[in-house]
Amino acid sequence: MGRLGLTEILVIVAIIILLFGGKKIPELMKGLGSGIKEFKNAAKDDQPADKKEDKEEEKK
Repeated sequence: MGRLGLTEILVIVAIIILLFGGKKIPELMKGLGSGIKEFKNAAKDDQPADKKEDKEEEKK
């Protein structure tokens, strides 16, 4: 029940295009991409202190 078929995906894409229009979608994807990038960087920076020190020592 948790799987989406091709028809369901196409319907979802069509609804998104109708709601936002073709011109806004690239802006939305760019914003989504930058948000994911920031989240990954923040998650990487939140490592425990001992792991950060080990990585810093390896770089030297």
